[in-house]
Amino acid sequence: MSVFNGAERLTDTLESVLGQTDVALELIVVDDGSTDATAEILRRHAEADSRLIVISQRNTGLTRALIAGCERAKGQFIARQDADDLALPGRIRAQAEYLLQHPEVVAVAGGVRFVAPQGEVLFEVIPPTRLVIDLHIDRIKTPPLVAAMFRRASYLECGGFRPRFVVAQDVDLWLRLEEVGPCHGIEDVYYEARMTVAGISSSRRGAQLELARLAIECARQRRGGNGDIQVLEESVRLPARVKAASNSTRADFYYFLGACLRRRNAAAARRYFRQALALRPFHFRALISWLATR
Repeated sequence: MSVFNGAERLTDTLESVLGQTDVALELIVVDDGSTDATAEILRRHAEADSRLIVISQRNTGLTRALIAGCERAKGQFIARQDADDLALPGRIRAQAEYLLQHPEVVAVAGGVRFVAPQGEVLFEVIPPTRLVIDLHIDRIKTPPLVAAMFRRASYLECGGFRPRFVVAQDVDLWLRLEEVGPCHGIEDVYYEARMTVAGISSSRRGAQLELARLAIECARQRRGGNGDIQVLEESVRLPARVKAASNSTRADFYYFLGACLRRRNAAAARRYFRQALALRPFHFRALISWLATR
């Protein structure tokens, strides 16, 4: 797990992992240059539980932080976790048992429950039993890597996370794990991912698409027997800085939350539609939806 200024939700996240039962684990957390109370929270929990290993470093971004964490891992299996999210009871044991019972499988993904900023349930994503990733940008679907577990040996064999992929690192890794061996999914929901306005940006979507395309082209080259080093070297470098989300982008995000909740939680939906309108008064879909839920 990598964390950068995640103090607000960090305790809940740590306890959701360290509270997993009937399984031996180590929780490696990379503090990626946090300036809030993250370091103190990690220190307290590490003093209380020797299974928590903290790596403190200057800010390098998610991918390099994950590389550092995976390099430190000693276990047979590696599971991802994000600092805002929760590992639901039984997650680690269920995925470890699946890999033990299916020695040919290199990675297993679990179902994910997505929730809004205030905890309202939005929807669930259930992975297929056998993951076959389509090499087309409009059809590619990879399950959330944060809800997956993979063999450490397979991670090393495929080359692990690659620094070039500052975003879309999950797409790149899934494609290379798939080349090592079969990747499976289980339908049980063992992970809760929180969607927040802080998690969006006006430039990240473009970078994700560009690097997902690069990951796909690399996969095509590898599977054609050509290797992908030249493709990586010739690819356009994306700007390192991520621009803050505009009011319009944030309004669209709140409208999306409201649309997801319209039928199951009208009061919460109205609240998110109002937030969208506060940011963009002429967001007509949000306005019509807000009026329809009054």
